[in-house]
Amino acid sequence: MTIGWYPGHMHKARKDITLALQQVDAVLEIVDARLPYASENPLLNQLIGSKPRLRVLNKADLADPAVSKRWLAWYEAQGIPCMLFEKEDATDLKILLRRSTAKLERKASRANRLMIVGIPNVGKSTLINLLAGRKIAKVGDEPAVTKARQEIQLGENLVLLDTPGILWPKLEDQQGAYRLAASGAIRNTAIELGDVGLFAVQFLQERYPRALKDRYGIDPASLQPLACLEAIGKKRGCLTKAGIDYTKAGEVVINDLRTGKLGRISLETPDDIPAVSPPEPNFPAQVLPVSHAS
Repeated sequence: MTIGWYPGHMHKARKDITLALQQVDAVLEIVDARLPYASENPLLNQLIGSKPRLRVLNKADLADPAVSKRWLAWYEAQGIPCMLFEKEDATDLKILLRRSTAKLERKASRANRLMIVGIPNVGKSTLINLLAGRKIAKVGDEPAVTKARQEIQLGENLVLLDTPGILWPKLEDQQGAYRLAASGAIRNTAIELGDVGLFAVQFLQERYPRALKDRYGIDPASLQPLACLEAIGKKRGCLTKAGIDYTKAGEVVINDLRTGKLGRISLETPDDIPAVSPPEPNFPAQVLPVSHAS
């Protein structure tokens, strides 16, 4: 399965962001701490240009702390200002706001304008509500909740511009695309849940086997990825008359991964960054039996 998702409103959002960037003084870029590279929109690098920018690794409470430390060290080596952020942490919230506005000079004619950008479902709306101290932006579990730009007054001298999350038209790195799908950045209706679930199972077998054992009571080391997904499906009652319902079994794994029920999982490390060009995907390792799919 080739993963891609670029609904019409994203094309409009890209145009809106391009125009708005001409009017802002700095950018707050939100990425997912579980997959900082895959959740970084390469189009934004072109659009933001030389604007002062702080990259925030959001949802750090769901990521593997050891891997997150590696990402901070990698960004520091690249000279990219960044910080980890765990939701509803008041101390980190103050640090975030201070760092994102540190290079802004007070203007006599107008308030400084700070734009928040990122891909869908990366947590922008939740962060905006925390910054504003009240519910302003609509929050949802599915991506693409925010459809249009809005402005929020954060203080006498600061206005925050919220923008819709945008992906890019073609996801050339399909391994990265599978990570995005597993994290929730792409709508479930645009992916094959069984396929992405199989990817997640194989990934967890390779890097977090204990998480599978603790959550589902299976021995992942003794099973091939497809057999592992089937074992999970049986334990969770994902069955049809024909056998395993791979869509439901995949959904179980994906939901557990997204909500942290499998523990703190990072879906990539700096070692996963393609050296030159995106590699050919090696996930899923096996094709799901069509006859058993629901």
